[in-house]
Amino acid sequence: MHINPAWRILTIGDGDLSFSASLAKYHKPAKLTATVFDCAETLDSKYGYSYKQSRQNLEQLGCEVLMGFDVTKPQTWGDLVKHSFDLVIFQFPLIPAFSSKAEFEQQGKYSKNVLNRWLLRNYLQNCFAYFLDEQGENIACITSKDVKPYSHWNIETSIIRDTNINYLGKVFFDIRSFPQYQIRNVDRDKHVKATTCFTYVYSTHKKPSAMKHIIEPDSKQHRYYCPLCKAGPFGSEQDTKAHQNTVRHQRMLAFEKEWVALCQNGE
Repeated sequence: MHINPAWRILTIGDGDLSFSASLAKYHKPAKLTATVFDCAETLDSKYGYSYKQSRQNLEQLGCEVLMGFDVTKPQTWGDLVKHSFDLVIFQFPLIPAFSSKAEFEQQGKYSKNVLNRWLLRNYLQNCFAYFLDEQGENIACITSKDVKPYSHWNIETSIIRDTNINYLGKVFFDIRSFPQYQIRNVDRDKHVKATTCFTYVYSTHKKPSAMKHIIEPDSKQHRYYCPLCKAGPFGSEQDTKAHQNTVRHQRMLAFEKEWVALCQNGE
């Protein structure tokens, strides 16, 4: 992930704040505002010293920290200045577990697959409607693991369905560029296992400008390639049909149908 020191950066839902603290210390952006979904008391109980140390480091570097920040709810954004950032980053997003029976009954009719897509769609829409300066770099990023269930979200295309947002491509996420960053599980003080990760890049601009080493999307996919499963290309139409009859493809097709229905309902 390339970071220009002239950028104004907003981080979303940064767990114990270790990513933001590393970003501020080692990449020194012109401005950094870090946000966390939980309140200070919850973060203290989850992460203890690591959260306190990261927050202290950020504040010493003059970075703003906003607690209780829900990227889907503008009423939680406080006095955040509109259109004041060049880059917004959401590291390893994942919806938290349902906290009550009522919450489960309200959202339980949808699978976690499409609820995670809905979170990311809201995130991107709010980035370009509110957070990002269209005259600046105008980049929103999502870093995610390249294994299921994350790879089943189809975040390259599904979450920007029927929007003016462009998917520009992806870059390998190298955690070594962010010393002291600890990737955490969303609901507890545990580390996420290391695996291949990518940072997916979006903009309402049409061409990537400042992101280096970007892997651009393939605009000429093979006729026997399955974009839902990211499988293929297959050797023949017969092989393609055989793939389409697999449990894997049918599951992905069901997710996609559910996602389309959710988008159409606009809930």
